[in-house]
Formats: sequence, C-alpha cells, structure tokens
Amino acid sequence: MIAYVEGKIAHIEATHTILDVGGIGYQIRISVNTYSRIKDKEKVKLHTFFQVREDAQTLYGFDQAQEKSLFEQLISISGVGGNTAMVILSSISATDLIIAIRSGDAMALKQVKGIGAKTAGRIILELKDKIGAVGSESSSATSSSNNVAANKVEALAALAQLGLSKTDAGKRIDKVIKANGTDISVEQIIKLALRNG
Repeated sequence: MIAYVEGKIAHIEATHTILDVGGIGYQIRISVNTYSRIKDKEKVKLHTFFQVREDAQTLYGFDQAQEKSLFEQLISISGVGGNTAMVILSSISATDLIIAIRSGDAMALKQVKGIGAKTAGRIILELKDKIGAVGSESSSATSSSNNVAANKVEALAALAQLGLSKTDAGKRIDKVIKANGTDISVEQIIKLALRNG
C-alpha cells in the first residue's frame, strides 16, 4: 500500500492532481477541500489510499490524515464507493461531517448529491460510535475571483468528473452564482452545486 506521496504539483484541478516524484507523475484523486488547501503550493505531501477494482486502479489523496481516515470509514459502508465518498468529502468539511455523524444529522448528509435517506441513515448508524472527536482542522480560506467565466468552466469540468451531467451541472452552477454573486470561488461553486436542490 502507498501510505503517502510527496512531490511537486505538476498539474492540479478541483478533482485531481498530478504530483511529480523523481520524474514520475502520480495522478491522484482529491476532494475539493484538499484542492482548496493545496492549490497554491508548489510541493505537497498527500496521505494516500490505493484502491484496486476489476475495472480501475485509483490513488486517492488527502492533505489531512483526518480526511483520509473519514474516507476509509465511508468506503467501509455498503453502498458507499470511492466516488461517493469523494463527493461527500468535497461537499462537507471533515469537521462538519464528523459533527453531522456524531449528532445524527441525516439532513446534512442528504444535502449531498446522490445521498438519500437510506444511505445517510446507514452512514450515521455505522460510523456514529467509530468516528473520532472533532479535530483542530484549520478553516480554509477560499480565494475569490472575478473571472466568473473561468470559474464556471472549471466548476463544470469538476462536477462532470464527480458524476453530474453537464446540463445538470450547468444549471446548478448558474443557480449557485445567482444566489451568491459573481465573486464566489470555484471551490464554493462546486461545494454548493453538489448539494441537492
């Protein structure tokens, strides 16, 4: 198992990054929360989880050990795969997810795209007693950009990679920007668009 990868960021998008480690590029799936914390860095160390399935081999990366631990706990639940876990961790911060699970707040989980009442209930039931206490996760400051067109394109690409159709993603993005203004960051657009509604 690959426990972590440390290297220079050769390429980064909201859903994945390519780290150059001694001339080898590792493509690593990341959450939007990890993206917002590492996007401006030159060199990073990501805690990783390597998943091997019949049809794919995927390396998931997290800049915080707490986020990796939550990912591993989420995918241990029947019906929650790697992609679903990444959508959850892209929609909710690790701290907010822990609070939602420990307090039994199914509504917070049901706001995430693709999470229904049944799955939300199963996540709470199976993880409530296993989940650690809220850590001292630093709140990530998201940068604002006035380049709304570029933000929309980047958000659309990220949402498509997370499983939304381009039509649905486009509608959600427009709704988010209309409600929150044009200086909203890409990370916030993606997070809010991933919530149901």
